[in-house]
Amino acid sequence: VDKLQSFRQFILRFGHVFKASEGRPVAKEMNKLFQKVKGRPEENVVTTLAVRSMAKAYYTTNNIGHYGLAFPYYTHFTSPIRRYPDMMVHRLLARYLEGGKTTDKATFEALCEHASEREVIAAEAERASIKYKMVEFMQARLGEEFAGHISGITEWGIFVEIDENHIEGLVAMRDMHDDFYDFDPAEYTVTGRSTGRRFTLGDAVRIRVKRADLQKRQLDFDMVLPDAPRTDTPQRGHRSPQVKRRR
Repeated sequence: VDKLQSFRQFILRFGHVFKASEGRPVAKEMNKLFQKVKGRPEENVVTTLAVRSMAKAYYTTNNIGHYGLAFPYYTHFTSPIRRYPDMMVHRLLARYLEGGKTTDKATFEALCEHASEREVIAAEAERASIKYKMVEFMQARLGEEFAGHISGITEWGIFVEIDENHIEGLVAMRDMHDDFYDFDPAEYTVTGRSTGRRFTLGDAVRIRVKRADLQKRQLDFDMVLPDAPRTDTPQRGHRSPQVKRRR
């Protein structure tokens, strides 16, 4: 709810109103919004934040519907993947088709909670393995330049996803020697004090692959700026930039 409210407030600055509520399904309102921003300058940032505002799905015995599909009733039934929750549904259907009695809800709720926890662990393991292979792939491309889009902004750096292969890395603020940058968490931006250069979610940028640490599964990029000379290391007497959080 908090993420959705923050998203609602953020898109107001572009003149868009997100009216999702109990009487207005989130999925339908999202589709309307995506149609409005299509082709507009704010399309990338709005769609990125929209995905991040979505609540993480979890298993439960309570039928809360499916807001992504805008269904008031929904159950998990996948084939041929057959996750354990699918097997739970299959077995319950078989039981009731044979005239069996209602099962204990608390028992199945506990199984749902366990399945949700294991799914999170599996997703984290999947992300870690994918990140490892991404870093391994980029080790042979140190120094090369790529076009990308900003996928995240924090007070310590800018995350960029390469357009060509969707690999994500970090441009650390300490490595941006062209200016001192202020981080604004409410606006999802960093802005240079002297140049006024501004970076925000969804911006198209160009990066250079700086470091690929396979052990830490970390990728470091340098931002390629049209009016800044290439410097792999800070020059003597040059202060590293600082990032100040805007209150």
